[in-house]
Amino acid sequence: MAEAHQAVAFQFTITPDGIDLQLSHEALRQVYLSGLRSWRKRFIRFRNSVISGVYPASPYSWLFVVIAILGTMYTRSDSSMGLISKIQEHLPVSGSLSTQGQMVVSAVLFGTLLWISLIFAMRLCLRQLLSYHRWMFELHGKISLTTKVWAVLMRLLSGREPLLYSYQSSLPHLPVPSIKDTVRRYLESVRPLMSVTEFQRMTALAAQFESSMGNRLQWYLKLKALWAANYVSDWWEEYVYLRGRSPIMVNSNYYGMDFLYVTPTPIQAARAGNTIRAFLLYRRKVNLEELKPTRVPGTVIPLCSAQCERMFNTTRIPGQETDTVQHCGDSDYVAVYHRGRYFKLGVYRAGRLLSAKELELQIQRILDDPSPPSPGEEKLGALTAGDREPWARTRKQFFSSGVNKRSLDCIEKAAFFVTLDDEEQGMMGDDPVRNLDCYAKALLHGKCYDRWFDKSFSLVVFKNGKSGLNAEHSWADAPTVAHLWENVLAVDAFQLGYDTEGHCKGAVDATLPRPHKLAWDIPPECQEQVMQSLAVAQALADDVDFHVLPFKEFGKGQIKKLRMSPDAFIQLALQLAYYRDRGMFCLTYEAAMTRLFREGRTETVRSCSNESCAFVKALDNGEAAEECRRLFCLAAEKHQNLCRLAMTGCGIDRHLFCLYVVSKYLGVESPFLKEVLSEPWRLSTSQTPVQQMELFDLVNHPEYISCGGGFGPVADDGYGVSYMIVGENMINFHISCKHSCTQTDAHRFGAHIRQALLDLLALLSTATQTQTNKKTN
Repeated sequence: MAEAHQAVAFQFTITPDGIDLQLSHEALRQVYLSGLRSWRKRFIRFRNSVISGVYPASPYSWLFVVIAILGTMYTRSDSSMGLISKIQEHLPVSGSLSTQGQMVVSAVLFGTLLWISLIFAMRLCLRQLLSYHRWMFELHGKISLTTKVWAVLMRLLSGREPLLYSYQSSLPHLPVPSIKDTVRRYLESVRPLMSVTEFQRMTALAAQFESSMGNRLQWYLKLKALWAANYVSDWWEEYVYLRGRSPIMVNSNYYGMDFLYVTPTPIQAARAGNTIRAFLLYRRKVNLEELKPTRVPGTVIPLCSAQCERMFNTTRIPGQETDTVQHCGDSDYVAVYHRGRYFKLGVYRAGRLLSAKELELQIQRILDDPSPPSPGEEKLGALTAGDREPWARTRKQFFSSGVNKRSLDCIEKAAFFVTLDDEEQGMMGDDPVRNLDCYAKALLHGKCYDRWFDKSFSLVVFKNGKSGLNAEHSWADAPTVAHLWENVLAVDAFQLGYDTEGHCKGAVDATLPRPHKLAWDIPPECQEQVMQSLAVAQALADDVDFHVLPFKEFGKGQIKKLRMSPDAFIQLALQLAYYRDRGMFCLTYEAAMTRLFREGRTETVRSCSNESCAFVKALDNGEAAEECRRLFCLAAEKHQNLCRLAMTGCGIDRHLFCLYVVSKYLGVESPFLKEVLSEPWRLSTSQTPVQQMELFDLVNHPEYISCGGGFGPVADDGYGVSYMIVGENMINFHISCKHSCTQTDAHRFGAHIRQALLDLLALLSTATQTQTNKKTN
């Protein structure tokens, strides 16, 4: 209770002599500084909204335009073609304003209107330029004149020093593809997966859909595209994520790993202190919009930054039919879990952010706290790991008032969640392969009750200083979280650093109040539901088979020497590996981003194509190397084209998904759409891009390599594969499947991937060596 008394700004008691009023000057000072910080943030947000609102122009350009208009007026040349006089005629008559004064006011108003018109014109031109995507389809060295002119105009109009959200209003809207094109591409994608009879039946269903209700559904979709910023994103978030009633742990959430070969410090409290401060420094950059907008690598083309808005202070709230995403404007604390207890850790003191050393002190106080968890508190987090409906009912029944509501609000409104894990993890010991797999499972689901899976992301710091992150999927996609995690790792290791003993650097305010332990009153009925949710989550976690494969034989550098796209190379290797593993092909999902458009998220690249299947069969059947190389080149080119189509709004699956949603709203059934949406993705893949390689010095510090992240299997009888191309010489794979499926095995599939990569390199290297010898001779 000492902390509670310290937090009271004033107290009064009634005595026989009157009212005894006691003021706490320190508490009042903290209230003042907190309010000052809040108003400062409001002012900065207002200023940034003005700057972004006029981008690519500058607020100072208004002054230039007005002065230019006034200058022409005093030279007796009317650049407004009589409009200034018209404005002057309609100004309110004022006795204190002379004729000359009215003329100046009219000129300022005209200059302001002209300035606003120029801004709208510049934005319109920039949006038109950003809608041009032909540059993605042109071969290197064969750039058309149109694309060259476009590139020059883009550099002229893209502006200088943009803020994080400067381009948002200039990004084009996601276009709605035609029904005909989508159906044609869909049939092409499933042709290698169906027998002749099955394909004829699906073709007939598609033709019936296209000629009947397709155009009607398309009309509603185009109407939405005219009205909404993005015709896909809100439905995708709601129906794919928030309306799901199964556990989000394993099924939806994903994780990110620490450095693979090094741990900056073995001291748990120190690692947590530095990492928490790095997260908060990143949040400050987001709030101040100091982060530069993400761009397409090697270009000035910006990507949508909307997903950054809900990165911090965000929680997924369970509901009976659908969940909601709750985002708070600000939060000055983080929620911490350790050995069954929940704590509120304030991260500001006297209006300043705590130093890493002070955060280490506070974390150490939590680690040293001997108090036991309240009854039912230890495994409370299992509610967020189980089915959503029971969690929603339990939340409404037991957490809608009193001490439980206050404590739950504290967790849900925290900047983010921190777990101080009491186990050691990482690539260590006598069996590093098995330990690395255990590390991945610990980040994906942990003990099923020691993470708060509803938070936008949770930081996990293990006993030996290893760290990681678990992220909820509805609010953003992996590249946004990966950008955050890359920055945090780099700031932690290279900017904040540690002293010679492994502790954080910086000064400490010894008067810091201790972290506040949250109080709970969990009745037996609620504890029973916690255990039921834990049983569901534990069964799901135990069924996950996981394997992390650091592939070090070669990487992006060697693949580029073969003049091949690294992503196409890896995807074809995955097709070859799956065929060898299962003796068949399957519907393959590869995530592609659509952030070239406003509020864009993802689209599906159907990586299993006619061309990839032809290549895999030829190689596996032992056909001539020259023929296999020819088929490989065709398959790689096809894959790259599919990626470009997906990124430029011409994908298949999001369009069909939205048509299906419209059909449900209209109450009509489409056998074609129903069958398309029910097809299982037995191979679900995703690349985690390295977006800030400049933050890491892999030449002088090659051991500081992140292992990327992964996710659970999408289909019960399928594989989930996440991969990360690290530097020039390494590719990390994260492979998941389910033990309950006797046909899948994560380690076996990993071995197939490794062999497939080596086989493709050998196939293509032979051709390169032959060409080199011919040139030499």
